[in-house]
Amino acid sequence: MSAAAPPAPNINQLLWWLPRLAFLLFVAAVVALLWFSEKTEREEQRATLISDVLWLEQNLRFALTHNEELLGRFDPQRIEQPELFEAHARTLLANNAGIHQVLWLEPDGTTRHALPAPTGAATVGEGQEAVPSPSVNRLAHSLGRPVYSPAYPVVQGDWQFEVHVPVFRGGQLAGTAVGVYSIRRLLADSVPWWLAERYRIAVVDQTSQQLGLRTKGGAVEAGNEYEIPFDPPGHGLSLRATHYQVPPSLGGRLISAALVLLALLVLLSLWALRRHVQGRLTAEAALQTEGAFRKAMEDSVQTGLRARTLEGMITYVNPAFCRMVGWSAEELVGRMPPMPYWADEYLDETRAMHARVLAGEAPVEGFEIKFKRRNGEIFDVLIHEAPLIDSQGRHTGWMGSIVDITEHKRAAELARQQEERLQASARLITMGEMASSLAHELNQPLAAIASYNAGCLNLLDSAAGHPEEMRAALAKSVEQAQRAGRIIRRIYEFVRRAEPKREPCHLDTLLTDLLVLIEADARRQQVRIVRDIAPALPVIQADQVLLGQAILNLMKNGIEAMRQTEAQSRIFTVGAHVAAGQVLIAIADRGTGITAEAAGQLFEPFYTTKSEGLGVGLNICRSVVEAHQGRLWFEANPAGGSIFFISLPLRDHE
Repeated sequence: MSAAAPPAPNINQLLWWLPRLAFLLFVAAVVALLWFSEKTEREEQRATLISDVLWLEQNLRFALTHNEELLGRFDPQRIEQPELFEAHARTLLANNAGIHQVLWLEPDGTTRHALPAPTGAATVGEGQEAVPSPSVNRLAHSLGRPVYSPAYPVVQGDWQFEVHVPVFRGGQLAGTAVGVYSIRRLLADSVPWWLAERYRIAVVDQTSQQLGLRTKGGAVEAGNEYEIPFDPPGHGLSLRATHYQVPPSLGGRLISAALVLLALLVLLSLWALRRHVQGRLTAEAALQTEGAFRKAMEDSVQTGLRARTLEGMITYVNPAFCRMVGWSAEELVGRMPPMPYWADEYLDETRAMHARVLAGEAPVEGFEIKFKRRNGEIFDVLIHEAPLIDSQGRHTGWMGSIVDITEHKRAAELARQQEERLQASARLITMGEMASSLAHELNQPLAAIASYNAGCLNLLDSAAGHPEEMRAALAKSVEQAQRAGRIIRRIYEFVRRAEPKREPCHLDTLLTDLLVLIEADARRQQVRIVRDIAPALPVIQADQVLLGQAILNLMKNGIEAMRQTEAQSRIFTVGAHVAAGQVLIAIADRGTGITAEAAGQLFEPFYTTKSEGLGVGLNICRSVVEAHQGRLWFEANPAGGSIFFISLPLRDHE
């Protein structure tokens, strides 16, 4: 007879014990967490204690060193006058750094001055050396540097020590400045209140006898202390800080109780979950049918689809998206950022947009971004994100539709390059119109160079020539030559489409210089210039040469616009003010104005109302202003003519 087969394991029984095992593991984890938390808190408390004591030791060292420097500043020549000694000594006593008496000793060790004068109330204890210590004074003389005495008790129960600072004059010992420290006062002055609230601070000797104490009272934690040598003054003294006892926090107990309660809730939740397993299996069977239909529909589209959770993990990708990036669905589903199809060159930009999408701030109209194929090719995509809502109306993630727009972007880039070539041509053409103002501006430094050189020649020809005068004239000549070079270089860079050179620019000075340039032209055409420039305009970061050329071009246009205006009405106004976080420059003329037909095309390339114009001046002016993050526009002048405005935002120039 064959043996009976062992009974099959009861699956339901295993499911019954599984929640209990999980609960026990959870309780063990909670206990371990509480133990680790308490241990970590004690370690942090210990680290804070050490850091605070080190800080206090450095603070005391700094105070003692500073007092050494002040004692060493006694002037031996002025020490004969008691009032001068008292003035310096009172400064030391007012530093609140533990010194309660200052003395001046002659080279033979006798006391010449003392503040305050000895009263006999605070005398040295029995068996102690006299004050000030003769042996320490002799040691300071021999070493030629400050020397601290051992601590000794005084009658009032305090302890004190001295610092002897030898003072030399002409290499000879002139005397010794002595500062007498009270350890009790030193702790009271140098230990801040917040440190005394945490620890009991004491100065102890080698036998652990307390020489000074700063405490608020209360019990301290045994063993929770830190000791560091107190040097200077040294001689076996140490700083000891002991942490006060802190009662157990109610918050920790509440957290422990909350964790236990949470464990019970977890157990109940697992039990409830088991009861609903069968129901979920039934629901999953129904969802499988619906999922098959949805998958067939999504696989048929050419637009890439990608679903992510609220944390950014990929939960679904369709075949179109896999073909687009080159990774399979198995490689992508379950991945958390960063994704393999994120371009390394645009990683920061992609992370920022990813964070915006997860925060619900994705643009409604969609956004463009760079992706990377598996073969390393970078391509552009247009993404529209929509929230994923479950059957109960809850937001569970994000669904994105991705379209490859690489070819579209390539076509747009070609069009942009064509536009840039057209703009480059316009820049070259506009040099013809800007040649007059450029020549006028270069004429000043060139004329100055000629004048300075002529002066140098005259000095050379004369027998009474002074080298200093010639050097000054040649320096000014070099400065004017550099100015002319800068003007030509910036115009050259502008034609080459270089970025503006940002440097501090004083707008009031720039506008004043430009008005001087056009003053001769204005007088020739009988134009009266009116200044309305606010004082103390802010300094901005701008290319002074290019911005000045643009403003100068607008000024010349305004003066030329009044050729047909009656002489008494030819008023040209230049204003500049700060308003609403920007500098507003207004250039107003009283010419014939701008017609409605010309207004719409005024800033277009190659459009002009002048018979001799090329139609690129205003277009270049607007390019220069926009390169400075500004705006150029015009309005009709109520008094007749036009007003051209330039606004430069201050926030872009701070």
